[in-house]
Amino acid sequence: MTAQGLPQARRPDASAPPAKGAGGTRESAARLLLTAFLAALAADLLSLTLGYDTGHTAAKPLLMPLLAGYAAARHAPPLLIAALLFGWGGDVFLLGEADWAFLVGMASFAAGHVCYLLLFRPYARRTPATPALAAGYAAALVVTVAFLWPDLPGELRVPVAGYSLLLTAMAWRASTLGLLAGAGGALFLLSDTLIATGVAEWPQLPAPDLWIMLTYGVAQLLLTRGVLTARQRPRD
Repeated sequence: MTAQGLPQARRPDASAPPAKGAGGTRESAARLLLTAFLAALAADLLSLTLGYDTGHTAAKPLLMPLLAGYAAARHAPPLLIAALLFGWGGDVFLLGEADWAFLVGMASFAAGHVCYLLLFRPYARRTPATPALAAGYAAALVVTVAFLWPDLPGELRVPVAGYSLLLTAMAWRASTLGLLAGAGGALFLLSDTLIATGVAEWPQLPAPDLWIMLTYGVAQLLLTRGVLTARQRPRD
């Protein structure tokens, strides 16, 4: 007690660590989830390299939930999280071998691309993609579908062509967010083109699933980082 009979205020202990606020907790969670995503991707790629199917089956479904959790911890827009979760649906169904599973998985990825397109729309109004890039993507779409068409199973030709149009539009629009998202969109297009060449039974690279998952995993990460980075930039 002080001389005036009032309790003396305690001074803060300078040696005590500062309290971690909600922002610090979310940032720690984001780092942990990103590390877990990278570890799961590395495990998946290693499993594919070694031909360990059980490891691939276990690791692949973990990728997008972990990346979506990272995005949520970084206050990502709901459309980004939805796009990643639709990607998770596609990942799970594409683990199956049946044609119906392939179609359902492709539909899930298509829904994710719609989410991306809606998410990119405000950025496209502020930073339109260059006509040269649009022409390049359009040419790539026409050439790829034209060459794949005769070798695709008859029931998959129209769905693959429609999906390719949606995917190419997403990749093109992603470039309006900057280099990271633009590279992510291009890698996503490359990854799914590798899948399509496999369906058409074209000659494949050694360990084709390895290259598909490498380009896909990096694509989704770059798209996520690109969106988060674009949101931090001041608007005009």
